[in-house]
Amino acid sequence: MKMRSHLYTHILLVVVTCGLASMVLARHQPAKPRGGVWSEQEADRVAGLPGQPEVNFDQYAGYVTVNETHGRALFYWFFEATENPEKKPLLLWLNGGPGCSSIGYGEAEELGPFLTQKGKPELKFNPNSWNKAANLLFLESPVGVGFSYTNTSNDIKDLGDTITAQDSYIFLVNWFKRFPQFKSHEFYISGESYAGHYVPQLAEVIYDKNKVVSKDDVINFKGFMIGNALLDDETDQKGMIDYAYDHAVISDKLYDDIKLHCDFSTNNLSNLCIENINKYFQVYRIIDMYSLYAPSCVLSNSTTSRPLPRIQGVAPHLFSKNDNGWHRAAAGYDPCLSEYTETYLNRPDVQKALHANITKISYPWTHCSDNITFWSDAPASILPIIKKLIAGGLRIWIYSGDTDGRIPVTSTRYTLKKLGLNITEDWTPWYTFKKQVAGWTVEYDGLMFVTLRGAGHQVPTFKPKEALQLVRHFLSNQTLPKAPF
Repeated sequence: MKMRSHLYTHILLVVVTCGLASMVLARHQPAKPRGGVWSEQEADRVAGLPGQPEVNFDQYAGYVTVNETHGRALFYWFFEATENPEKKPLLLWLNGGPGCSSIGYGEAEELGPFLTQKGKPELKFNPNSWNKAANLLFLESPVGVGFSYTNTSNDIKDLGDTITAQDSYIFLVNWFKRFPQFKSHEFYISGESYAGHYVPQLAEVIYDKNKVVSKDDVINFKGFMIGNALLDDETDQKGMIDYAYDHAVISDKLYDDIKLHCDFSTNNLSNLCIENINKYFQVYRIIDMYSLYAPSCVLSNSTTSRPLPRIQGVAPHLFSKNDNGWHRAAAGYDPCLSEYTETYLNRPDVQKALHANITKISYPWTHCSDNITFWSDAPASILPIIKKLIAGGLRIWIYSGDTDGRIPVTSTRYTLKKLGLNITEDWTPWYTFKKQVAGWTVEYDGLMFVTLRGAGHQVPTFKPKEALQLVRHFLSNQTLPKAPF
């Protein structure tokens, strides 16, 4: 009887211990839905990628249909947070272009958990991945970009800012139906470059729709953060020229001639203006426009700096009419990084693991689409939307790497001055964990501006630790450290 009692006690302890372990495990995982939604989620689960390091978080990838009639579907890649995903916010990342992939740049070369590299293994774990701060969602948008597709060829001819925002919103509504366990989480958007159009425009659609949709479709949207962002044609273009002059990229004479002959407040180009803008772009054929002090890729088959098809109608309207350098694929800190990414994502075994290219698209995956040559609408300024969303109480941060020549910090400072907000705390240094000045902040009434020292166009590529520190403070709505610590 005593033995049975001890055995019973032992069994009870095992049951209780296992039960507690299950409870602890459950607390570290979002509650999974049941039924059809659960099977859809499981179908998108990525079991592992060729050359992938082992990780302890779940990942999913696949397609979400945004237009049944036309057969339009957007490709996504989603990573749960590394710890306590059920308690972390959801962050959507968008790259710009327009026509460039958030998978190729954002995930594989900037802030995702898996970064491509030369040799084997082909992927390395990113210790500064943003899924340490949030559940992280990447979207290839609009259709025609990356693996996203349409069965209606005319859709490619109708692309523009408006349809991109509308399709991205429909994607989100349908994605939340597939992943309802994240529906109640705080939701944020971030991005860079032409995402200075994408992010505020999508934010405005969500903000407006939340007022009229049913309770089931309301998105718990809190704010957005954009980096080296295209926001205003006039100030962006003026800032590019001034930045190039201040950083010894162009001569005094060329600077004076551009100032004399180019009016950045209009779209009317004189022949003399075009001639001088061509000279300006010639310099960026021999140095990296996206990171002034980074080397260029010298592989014999390099495509990282290849010119992209000129997209007519896209902002900024003056510079987009020039073939010499505005539309070029960016390079990373390793200037040949995009070569490795393009090779990797075109592998059939990688596409199978990601549930990608299920329609067997007739063209290879590229960082920026060769198929998008016309853009139907692009406002000259996003500032009216920014003002509207500030008034709506959304959290808005704008950051800028200060070695970027494409949308330089000079442009962003001119843009924010044009926005006309009151400054509540001016030019203040912020510090890294190593007690170094990481950049400066300007706190406006309703907006935070942050610079990052030594970072190019793709800030997380050049300053990964500082970028993770930045997004953590943004998501928690905390001021960046103003003194060494």
